[in-house]
Amino acid sequence: MKQTEEIRNFVIAEIEKHPKDIVNLVAETFLISRQAAHRHVDKMVKENVISANGTTKNRYYQLANIVDKNWLFPLQGLKEDEVWRKTISVELKDVPGNILKICQYGFTEMVNNAIDHAEGTNLVVYVTRTLASISITIQDDGIGIFNKIQRELDLEDNLHSILELSKGKLTTDPEKHSGEGIFFTSRMFDNFSILSGDLLFTASSGVEDTSDWLLEHKGMAFDGTCVVMDIPINSKRTTRQVFDRYSVDGDFGFSRTTIPVFLAQYGGENLISRSQAKRLLVRFERFKEIVLDFKNVEMIGQAFADEVFRVYQNAHPQTHISTINTNEEVSHMIAHVTA
Repeated sequence: MKQTEEIRNFVIAEIEKHPKDIVNLVAETFLISRQAAHRHVDKMVKENVISANGTTKNRYYQLANIVDKNWLFPLQGLKEDEVWRKTISVELKDVPGNILKICQYGFTEMVNNAIDHAEGTNLVVYVTRTLASISITIQDDGIGIFNKIQRELDLEDNLHSILELSKGKLTTDPEKHSGEGIFFTSRMFDNFSILSGDLLFTASSGVEDTSDWLLEHKGMAFDGTCVVMDIPINSKRTTRQVFDRYSVDGDFGFSRTTIPVFLAQYGGENLISRSQAKRLLVRFERFKEIVLDFKNVEMIGQAFADEVFRVYQNAHPQTHISTINTNEEVSHMIAHVTA
């Protein structure tokens, strides 16, 4: 029946947001009794589409795993394309083509990074899949990505490594890598996280430049690097769309980037000084267009703003700097130094 299929699709789409009240939500949305709604949900449980957990009073539902597997690979001699072709793609063979390409790009880029940079011994891969989403986790036992960047580029600390990583075009081995893999992977997946040491860096991608970044300090240090990539199976995003978003005037190059400015802040400090601005401005000249995302930045000082929006811009007219998510105070200071 048409309504049965509609209810099934509705449950799959909404159950993650409504694990405890999905039965009531189905009843309200489709104007049926709670008993009828429960029959639909119970049928999906029996078909192993969703799972029911907890007692009757505290029952909640979630999507059942279609795939829930993990593999251990030695990094020595590992070839990322072979692992993808022979192992991972087999578990994703019937997903939409655009999603398969995104998963292939992200997986092979992250595994190649581990092979070339991790200085580790083993790689563990986890793939979890439901009817609604795919999650891929890649974990190595190496030096840790933030430590590696800090050491090779002689940066101040791991926080500085994350700031540089977020800009794109960053690599510790320019002979073999362009420094684009992590940047583009983080924009292709809806959620992308890197855990290394005691730092967790998360990027959640929306349309155009509406991305959210989160940086957390974990209590315990994690040895190596763990990358987690999640994407809904019904996403319409394509690899081409993401590449095009960061090119300028159809030049097909990586010439545009978006940078979360809050990563230039250390602890609870505000962005006041020229030295802070200069830390942010490193490698800006590699791009034609830079979008500075001021989300979670409450204020900036006159010296910081002047260095970015007047001094640097006058010295580098070929690089265009724009802003998003500025509050009234930040916008006022930028206007002040550029007046």
